[in-house]
Amino acid sequence: MIPGKVAVLLQARLGSERLPGKVLAPIAGATLLEHCVRRVQSAAVGPVVVATTTLAGDDPIEAAARRLDVSVFRGSEHDVLSRFVAAAAAVGAEFVIRATADNPAVDPGSAVRLLEALRATRADHAVEEGLPYGCTVEAVTAIALRDAASRTGDGGDREHVTSYIRRGASGFKCLTLPAPADVHRPDLRFTVDTPADLAYMRRVLRTGGATGARVAPLADLIAAADRLSAGREVA
Repeated sequence: MIPGKVAVLLQARLGSERLPGKVLAPIAGATLLEHCVRRVQSAAVGPVVVATTTLAGDDPIEAAARRLDVSVFRGSEHDVLSRFVAAAAAVGAEFVIRATADNPAVDPGSAVRLLEALRATRADHAVEEGLPYGCTVEAVTAIALRDAASRTGDGGDREHVTSYIRRGASGFKCLTLPAPADVHRPDLRFTVDTPADLAYMRRVLRTGGATGARVAPLADLIAAADRLSAGREVA
């Protein structure tokens, strides 16, 4: 395991413009948030912290996270970078896995692989490409997050957390790793941004055998998507 404390920061809010309240929407026997929490927990790289906003409208997210027995950190609505910096500091994390609560099919192995890559290369940031859209996470050092927060005032960078770090001119060392062959399916979209996405992911998770209590391997969910496209959906 990579030296230094790791925290998984799961970004969540209810105020989605396209699909308000989606984080607590029911999907395959649980909420979207619960599926996201269980998947990143199964990576077993460090404690999960739900990082939400200080808005009263996000109080239900805190309550739901507490019921799932995970910690909560609340920070700025729009300056998500500062929210992550403060959340990492609050738990003493040296390495952060960034996940978002609209991705109920994240590959838990991605977090492990990315952390190992940071250790081996002393990089600041790592991500995988080639997984279904919405199935990777990001690994980043807390130092890089703090440095980025001190160096950029751009609203887009503050909102998207790692965009400044990933920009070539920023000077940070960033890695992009190829996804393993058995889950390399960039043609698939496994995220929830619209009502159509939510309906599709309900079918994928149900067909793939995922429940609130069972974390289905990503390979199973990919196979489920293929069955759906071939018209072989689980009843």
